[in-house]
Amino acid sequence: MSRNYFVYILASDSRELYIGVTNDLNRRPAEHRGGVDPLSYSTRHRTDKLVYFEMTQDVLSAIRREKRLKRLSRLRKLKLIDNANPEWCNLTSI
Repeated sequence: MSRNYFVYILASDSRELYIGVTNDLNRRPAEHRGGVDPLSYSTRHRTDKLVYFEMTQDVLSAIRREKRLKRLSRLRKLKLIDNANPEWCNLTSI
């Protein structure tokens, strides 16, 4: 049985960004929204809106892609999101 892995970007209303990897795209953003750890980046910056994701069946590819995305300039990250989701809609509500 194959499993899907997701590289995702969460954003705040002020467009602070958080990039991560998960195997459950429903659960993980909900955990960020729940603010389980008040000291975490996601909680402090209120990055709770899923604005971008990519899917793969290889966990190592997902981790490599996460690292590549994190190394991109902020401008390139914003363009990536703008191209895939120009309205910056919360993709968890679709």
